[in-house]
Amino acid sequence: MSTPLTRQTPVEVRERVACMCGHGDVCSSYAPGHALHLIQARLAAATPLEWADALVTATDASSGTLVLHTLDGESHTVWNAGAAALEATPGTPVALHRRYHVLAVGRAQYNVAPV
Repeated sequence: MSTPLTRQTPVEVRERVACMCGHGDVCSSYAPGHALHLIQARLAAATPLEWADALVTATDASSGTLVLHTLDGESHTVWNAGAAALEATPGTPVALHRRYHVLAVGRAQYNVAPV
């Protein structure tokens, strides 16, 4: 009699994956706030009416958070594992795609996670 193989479900495997940005390397995850996926960037570009102009009012480079205020008065706190908090200092004009969570700082785009 043979014993059945114990197989891990995809959820169990994904829980153990560690992003390389936590180790000072290039981000290896497309989870919210990590690397911007090509499809995410294309979807944001294909829906231009969902971009909101905003100003950065506060940043914390050590935690990667940014506080944004849109021109219509909404406040958004977002997190990015990369250099978004370093690139966008307080007072910087940015654009935030509300549905696909993309932050545009000049020509650079970042995947952000709402906090």
